[in-house]
Amino acid sequence: MILYWASIISGLLAALGCGYLIAATVLTRRFRRKAQARPRASSAGVTILKPLHGAEPGLFENLASFCTQDYPGPVQIVFGVQDPGDGAIAVVERLRAEHGARHLDLVIDATMHGLNRKVSNLVNIWRHAEHDTVIVADSDMQVDSGYLSRVIAELDESGAGAVTCLYHGLAATGIWAQLAALGINAHFLPSVVVGLGLGLAQPCLGSTIAIRRRALAEIGGFIGVADCLADDYALGAALRARGHKISVSPVTVGHVCAEMSARELWQHEVRWGRTIRSIDPLGYSGSVLTHAFPLALLAALTGFLAPSGGLTIGIVLAIAAFGCRLALLRQVERAFNLPAQPYWLVGLRDLLSCCVFVTSLFGRNARWRGRRYTFRSGGTLVVAGSSSTP
Repeated sequence: MILYWASIISGLLAALGCGYLIAATVLTRRFRRKAQARPRASSAGVTILKPLHGAEPGLFENLASFCTQDYPGPVQIVFGVQDPGDGAIAVVERLRAEHGARHLDLVIDATMHGLNRKVSNLVNIWRHAEHDTVIVADSDMQVDSGYLSRVIAELDESGAGAVTCLYHGLAATGIWAQLAALGINAHFLPSVVVGLGLGLAQPCLGSTIAIRRRALAEIGGFIGVADCLADDYALGAALRARGHKISVSPVTVGHVCAEMSARELWQHEVRWGRTIRSIDPLGYSGSVLTHAFPLALLAALTGFLAPSGGLTIGIVLAIAAFGCRLALLRQVERAFNLPAQPYWLVGLRDLLSCCVFVTSLFGRNARWRGRRYTFRSGGTLVVAGSSSTP
């Protein structure tokens, strides 16, 4: 009876998951239509803040894409590191040599303001911002030449307190980076589009946070989120609490995935899974429906082992779920102008995402930049084994 009901429940969830994938395909197509309008020209001065940590693969190309913007106004880029021996310093010096006409500043400051080193870095470099409009963008983001014009136009026209961008995955090299990028393009990106389409999501993502100096001052600056791993989410929540809207640009930017091993990929995805769960446990549990293909395989397996059968239904659901995932991925490619994805990895990616989901439901610890942390509710951090923030 246990196997029988397991087959029934997993089959039902798989069927609902197929419905989710179909809805995601439709909503992804609708979302992209908003990107057709041309942005209005703006010449407001902009400061881009770039907290750095190490010479990660593709760092020069990522940073260089922000130095070659087709934007008529003054642009200052402030790079920040905390260690005088950080390998990212050489990359910034190379940028300065090749883009000498640009206003590129480098700040080296080891001052810590909380457990989140990235936010401490932001606090340190924020003091050097010269313009009233500030953009925070993670170091692993890559953009096209029209990025800045579109983001500033969105900030001007929407009347929002901040503008953020969704992102798609770009694999640096190797199968693990390909799996990471596929996880973004086949799972994360469409799930956020569905959330936006149904009014369930209020994203504020580290890919881009464009904000006015006044609005940032109203929430106490970056230091208020210095103990949050999901600092981007916390900034968005603080802005909304002050009555500011977060506008989502219809244009995505590229997140360069550079995972070099299965261990690195696993730790990264479990860390973010547990982060999301600590912020929205109910919503994260509900995302079980996004794993239609593994659920259908479970229905087939338990149906095969159960005395009453059910193998055929499970197999049909697995084929349907896999086909729906491929259709969604194809729509994501078309909607966001992405190159062809590694379709031969789709099944493995679905199984990996399901394993990450199940693992993230249990435990509150994660490794990040060589240290082990424990998540509290709301995404705040403590060092694992301690009862309070040191």
